[in-house]
Amino acid sequence: MDPKFLSPYNPEETEGRIYQLWLDLGVFDPDICVKKGYTKADAEPYLIVMPPPNVTGVLHMGHALMITIEDILIRFARMSGKRTLWLPGTDHAAIATQAKVEKDIYKKEKRSRHDIGRDELLRRIERFAKESHDTIVEQIKVTGASCDWSREAFTLDEVRTKAVRTMFKKMYDDGLVYRGQRIVNWDPKGQTTISDDEIVYKEEGTTFYTFKYGPFEIATARPETKFGDKYVVMHPDDKRYTKYKNGEKFELEWINGPITATVVKDPAIDMAFGTGVMTITPWHSMVDFEIAERHNLDKEQIIDTYGRLLSIAGEFAGKKISEARALIVEKMRAKGLVVKEEAYTHNVATAERTGGLIEPQIMKQWFVAVNKEFTLPYSAIPGIASGSKTTLKEIMRKVVESRATTIIPEHFEKTYFHWIDNLRDWCISRQIWYGHRIPVWYRSTKLTAGQNDEVYAGVEAPDGEGWDQDPDTLDTWFSSGLWTFSTLGWPEKTKDLETYHLTTVLETGYEILFFWVARMILMTGYALGTIPFRTVYLHGTVRDAHGRKMSKSLGNGIDPIDIAKKFGADAGRMALIIGNTPGTDTRISEDKVKAYKYFANKLWNISRFVLTAIEGTDLSKPPALGEKDRAILDELTAIAKDITEDIEAYRFYIAGEKIYHYVWHTFADKILEECKPRFTGEDPADKLSAQYMLFMLLEKSLVLLHPFMPFITEEIWQSLPDRKRPLIVTPYDY
Repeated sequence: MDPKFLSPYNPEETEGRIYQLWLDLGVFDPDICVKKGYTKADAEPYLIVMPPPNVTGVLHMGHALMITIEDILIRFARMSGKRTLWLPGTDHAAIATQAKVEKDIYKKEKRSRHDIGRDELLRRIERFAKESHDTIVEQIKVTGASCDWSREAFTLDEVRTKAVRTMFKKMYDDGLVYRGQRIVNWDPKGQTTISDDEIVYKEEGTTFYTFKYGPFEIATARPETKFGDKYVVMHPDDKRYTKYKNGEKFELEWINGPITATVVKDPAIDMAFGTGVMTITPWHSMVDFEIAERHNLDKEQIIDTYGRLLSIAGEFAGKKISEARALIVEKMRAKGLVVKEEAYTHNVATAERTGGLIEPQIMKQWFVAVNKEFTLPYSAIPGIASGSKTTLKEIMRKVVESRATTIIPEHFEKTYFHWIDNLRDWCISRQIWYGHRIPVWYRSTKLTAGQNDEVYAGVEAPDGEGWDQDPDTLDTWFSSGLWTFSTLGWPEKTKDLETYHLTTVLETGYEILFFWVARMILMTGYALGTIPFRTVYLHGTVRDAHGRKMSKSLGNGIDPIDIAKKFGADAGRMALIIGNTPGTDTRISEDKVKAYKYFANKLWNISRFVLTAIEGTDLSKPPALGEKDRAILDELTAIAKDITEDIEAYRFYIAGEKIYHYVWHTFADKILEECKPRFTGEDPADKLSAQYMLFMLLEKSLVLLHPFMPFITEEIWQSLPDRKRPLIVTPYDY
């Protein structure tokens, strides 16, 4: 017996060594597995592209859950004989990363990005991103991730940059990317636009005001936006206001004096809310902007990009909203325009990364047109024929509607379709410096008045003098939307792209279903005319023992490296998987992890007993087995079949629970204990049967457990007699 079994199992001394063994063997690389004969050259390809962690700091156990689930799938597929590629990478996460570095600079030096300049800021961000990347990679390795590091990608590296520019150019030429004056979500704190999906709504208590507006009463929680309100809108079917005609004008006294208002009839008005009448502020409300667009109404800016009132506010110009609101109401009260005031709780929009209050603004930005028709030359998307007209929104709908891509759990499909139905053109330009700079250049002309500047969009900069590149950068989700095929080398026709695309399963958190999953469906459908992945598996959020989301501010995050040092990565993996159903949040605590450390110790002790019991016995050929021993092996074969079906159906929590209970309660507590007297009995055939049966149980249990607990199972496997290949590439043939 291997002398290491004389000591208790020590994961800290074992796991790093085993991971290095796998790296030295090259078994994470599917090409090497084929070369060494572990995988057949014509084996079915199996691809998972790792959702790239943001290079904004360290990972926590929520990321470890993602890595664990994907590693279970990858190890199972590899052991099942598939040509298995798990492609790792990281995301530059433009807004979050720049905000982090800018905050640190200001804290230490009291300087802004404008003080140090674009080039210096980018140098500092890149240095920070590199340090963060290295920490993240180390954390991923500690969890046991068997991904192919030789193919690692970064959303801002050279290959991905070419892919992003190629995609932008292609969409620009097809008229699907355009620059226009539209309303966007503006973050005054971060000084950039953000997408609808990057908004976090927070509950806030405020006052709900009802004001007299000529013959009407209007209600609002934002009196500071009302200076330019000269349109009063009501539903055309509202019988309370039938005497007022669309386009009718009337005079009234308002905040800064008399104004002329116009009646607008529009079905967007909720007749049951308030008085059923509202004034609109098209510059600072998405809904109001759309009403103004439909009726060709004027739009006037009230609040600047720093959250201060403009000259239209008269005496309040230059004041911040928070300072001006009470003063504005006081002035209206003095004019007799305040009808009533009520306590009110509502959700306010904040920027996810900076926490700043969102102020919608009409701006000239770059957009992706989701409703514009274009011709899709080639299509493998059900319901969309090659050469037919379609839209990006239709692609996103058809892929999931046809079940070409299935979402687990299924109930998220309803949420997905609701999001698509309400999707507006996607604003992709950001007023930050870190990220993929928009590949558009401008040059002023000296031609006749009224001529536009020259505009050039391309993968490379244009030739000639006088060209200036657009200063904005692209939304991070534009580049990560290409992830499933840019990581395989697109736009080049690489061997990896030909062999592995499309992705077998995308495993990610449910909170980025719209941020990322939908955009990958959009981008892949448009660029390749196919789907990006067959299955989307959505896991929930990992919370602490008290049910709180892990965060730096609460100080309740758990580092996977700390867990590995204290309990072993295998224990952490089991704690994350067992009891964790798809799409639901789960709690993690050190006590739960500790329980699976005990399980690892139990497995170690089982192995020591079995290896001691068979020492010196030749088990290379199966002996004649007793009827009870055959039944025991048949029972494990049946359980293994169930576990296999559970993994194939993405029921990891059930599969993990079954093998855990079998090893502890059936193998250790029952079978092993019942066998002990047989080793001191007088029947050598019975002893040999027991030895072989226990050895087979151990071997099969290690194979079944390996996707869940790779380190300890590989360590034990290396000590079994006649091991011709490592466990990681041993056939899983149940």
